[in-house]
Amino acid sequence: MPAKAIWIIALLCLAFGLQAQPRQVDLYLPDAPPLTLVQDAKGHGIVGDAALLALKRAGYRVRIRVEPWARAQKTVMDGHDLLIIPLSRTPEREAHYTWVAPVMALDRVFFSLDEPVKSFEEARQRYRQIGVGLGTAQSDILHREGFADEQIRHLVLGDKPAQLLLMGRIDAWFTGVTEGLYIWPQVTDRKLHMSPPLATTDLYIACSRQCDPQLTDAVAHAMQALRDEGRVQRIQKHYLPGVQ
Repeated sequence: MPAKAIWIIALLCLAFGLQAQPRQVDLYLPDAPPLTLVQDAKGHGIVGDAALLALKRAGYRVRIRVEPWARAQKTVMDGHDLLIIPLSRTPEREAHYTWVAPVMALDRVFFSLDEPVKSFEEARQRYRQIGVGLGTAQSDILHREGFADEQIRHLVLGDKPAQLLLMGRIDAWFTGVTEGLYIWPQVTDRKLHMSPPLATTDLYIACSRQCDPQLTDAVAHAMQALRDEGRVQRIQKHYLPGVQ
């Protein structure tokens, strides 16, 4: 075979090989159990596992990126085609991201060691210090409900709020039901009281404001298929088997 023909075949093989490689995308997530986990034998958390399945089904390879949560949000907001989970869709964030696909709804409650409150109004009157996750939507929700800055204490994601609540350093912990019920038993066996759900937002796979429509459409369709198949519910039961 002539050398020129061999070179042409080699170039064609290389071209087809490059086309066959799935596109890689960056996915930013915090260590916020059980919604997202960075290093855990169980997986990457409820939203993490669902998002990774959706991206794989949509034909993308994923590079997981971990930064402090507030910084990660700004990085994605200012970037191009960067994905982030689990991001609550709130009025304050609406214009800053491309909202790709909802994964699950998250109820917010007040956790406390004493009799639970039944409303935001009661919480404003009773609690002097309320712990919330740093960079989370909980702060926006409380401000929207009229809580003063000095009532809201921003804490690193993870078990820090639970530890401070146990020590009496904060009066209540305002967070998602799943987070509180997952973390508290790992900290103590003391009884934890929970208010009724007082706010609910959808947790999304979100993208930079400037985001490839092909990426958003493919991931949105894949995520919808996973929800229709009941995969997200099964993932939730994997991480919280005793919670309905």
